[in-house]
Amino acid sequence: CGGSVSDSSGMLQSPNYPGSYPNDADCVWNIQVENNFRVTLTFRDIAMQSGTCQHDYIEVYDGPLHSSPLLGRFCSGSFPTYVSSSNMMSVRFHSDSRYSFRGFQAHYSSIPSGHNTTIQCLPDYMHVVVSRRYLRSQGYSAESVTLNDSRCRPTLTSQEVVFNIPYNGCGTVQEENNDTINYSNTIRVASSGYIIKRKKNINLHVSCKMLRKSWQQVMYAAEDTVEVNEHQFGKYDMNITFYDSPAFQRQVRSSPYYIDLNQNLYLQACLRSSDPNLKVVVDTCVASPDPHDFNTLAYYLVRNGCPRDSSYATFRSPSSHFARFKFNAFEFMSRHPSVYLKCQMLVCRLGDYSSHCYRGCSSRAKRDISSAEEEVDVVVGPIQLHGGAAPSGSAG
Repeated sequence: CGGSVSDSSGMLQSPNYPGSYPNDADCVWNIQVENNFRVTLTFRDIAMQSGTCQHDYIEVYDGPLHSSPLLGRFCSGSFPTYVSSSNMMSVRFHSDSRYSFRGFQAHYSSIPSGHNTTIQCLPDYMHVVVSRRYLRSQGYSAESVTLNDSRCRPTLTSQEVVFNIPYNGCGTVQEENNDTINYSNTIRVASSGYIIKRKKNINLHVSCKMLRKSWQQVMYAAEDTVEVNEHQFGKYDMNITFYDSPAFQRQVRSSPYYIDLNQNLYLQACLRSSDPNLKVVVDTCVASPDPHDFNTLAYYLVRNGCPRDSSYATFRSPSSHFARFKFNAFEFMSRHPSVYLKCQMLVCRLGDYSSHCYRGCSSRAKRDISSAEEEVDVVVGPIQLHGGAAPSGSAG
């Protein structure tokens, strides 16, 4: 139960609904809609053990589960509606080992944020758009909008003022605390008037914060201005590519990738980010004949940093943004026409030797990532066996 949800609308319900939910369930749904939209969640049915909500309950969070405010915790009563302050909301359902009931059903949808300023945290920069109509309505001109570093100018269109603010330039400040890795800058809107100023200057603070599961984007305005609070969540840009040799010079561009049994397969994961102080490693890699199901028939090559397949090995990489590894095509492939890989990559701060990027193999039963780590899932494939006569390695 639980999982990531990215459709613009949909339904959430407890396991087995409308039948009785199982005991000892702990399900978390992460709802993430488009940038600059919000999530609205309405419960349509609730039938659980009532009382103090200590045994069975539902929790709704305004963003990621472990780093966001709790919007509500309940187990009975009227059917509430919640609206997020960002494009992400988390819902947790918990049951104990005692009684079981019908559970719950809820509907979610996305609604526009409705602000005149938007922000996106892209892999290399913050993309901030300010409406010229909004500036005019407040008595400001587009020409008065600058960054901390005035040499970094916006692009002016007929409708918008557009900033692409790099994470490692234009006065962007980087800092790390217990919960986030934070990139921040300030957009300044100066009041016109050389002798008498009748308006306050606007300081629009923009930041992208890397939480343990996502990027959080925050905007707010200085006091005595129109308040703007905009939070968005995004993901790291990560891909995995096959190469034809351990030299990692020629990519395999054919899809599906036809290989021979026991052939060496070479892969490279690449993190696209302008922040040089990040490190990526392979945490878990699992194979399955179904790209949508990595549980029913699953073969682990590496799990929690611990190799599970004897042929799995890693290589030195030219950059901390790359992770290189290899394994042999295995007998699993002789029974299934296609095989897909799902790899969970781990992104940490470079030089953070307390993180799992540096600890290597871990016997932990559950993921216990630190505040400055993020997991990213990538699916690659399919891999297929040669039809018979084709020579080994010809797919490269």
